[in-house]
Amino acid sequence: MELFKSMESLHEDQEKDAKPDSSEKVRCIIIGSGPAGYTAAIYAARANLSPVLYEGLQPGGQLTTTTDVENFPGYPDGVSGPVMMEDLKKQAARFGTDIRWGLATAADLSARPYRITIDDRHLIEADTVIIATGATAKYLGMESEQKFMGHGVSACATCDGFFYKGMDVAVVGGGDSACEEALYLSGLCNKVYMIVRRNVFRASKILQERVLKTENIEVLFEHLPKEVVGDQNVDGVIVHNKKNGEDYKVEIQGFFLAIGHKPNSDIFAPYLDTDDVGYIQTTPGTSKTNLEGIFACGDVQDAHYRQAVTAAGSGCMAAIDAERYLSEKGL
Repeated sequence: MELFKSMESLHEDQEKDAKPDSSEKVRCIIIGSGPAGYTAAIYAARANLSPVLYEGLQPGGQLTTTTDVENFPGYPDGVSGPVMMEDLKKQAARFGTDIRWGLATAADLSARPYRITIDDRHLIEADTVIIATGATAKYLGMESEQKFMGHGVSACATCDGFFYKGMDVAVVGGGDSACEEALYLSGLCNKVYMIVRRNVFRASKILQERVLKTENIEVLFEHLPKEVVGDQNVDGVIVHNKKNGEDYKVEIQGFFLAIGHKPNSDIFAPYLDTDDVGYIQTTPGTSKTNLEGIFACGDVQDAHYRQAVTAAGSGCMAAIDAERYLSEKGL
């Protein structure tokens, strides 16, 4: 009986600990700090929405893991990912955005004002919510992936393929995304190896046919990457041939992961329409979700483009949609 009471008291203490210990009310909260979040903040602040932006676990988003960005307008000589994100952050702050460190750990979107819990401790009540939490690229879990990130390892061929022009590269994956990445790289690179775990593609028939007809793409079916190798930069990948059990090195300068992305939408999924993967569904041509006053922008709602410039554009849309919503509601 004493044990039961102790366990019950412990449970009550845990519930008490889980409750936010402070709260505040805002007109507009922006969750996420990549190109979408910061651009939304710039527009929202200029519209006098007094936005509060929480940066999340990775301030600046995926671009902070990228060395050089050469395809974002306004940087004719290119710019490093971290520097570009710092520029966007400064621009958002210049117009009055309240930028804070913190992670959204819970959401209650059942009624307005919407309730967002930060770091399990602080409750934000907001008239509008702009979700810009992005998506996380899936990796294989090899230690060398992190070691060579930005130095030969990438999860975006469209972003980084140009840096490997005329070189040999490898793409991991057998689905539509992997085939699309390989085809894109085949127009830039000398040789593209596709490393496919199974003995068949998972991709659509038309993409399979295009890959197999492309002369500089070599498909390594029933192969597994074991380790990316090199000195300062990647110079090869050790692969395991499942058919004969042998390991050998494929000499490459670029290693591209194309095994999917996971949108960071878990805490919103009980309330918002998402696809099978978890991407938040928005009304075409807008940032509007199925709940009025809730807007999504950037990679959390974009399974197709996943580019900094398209994320920034959708962040602009979200802020304008939020401003018009508040105006229409008299908020």
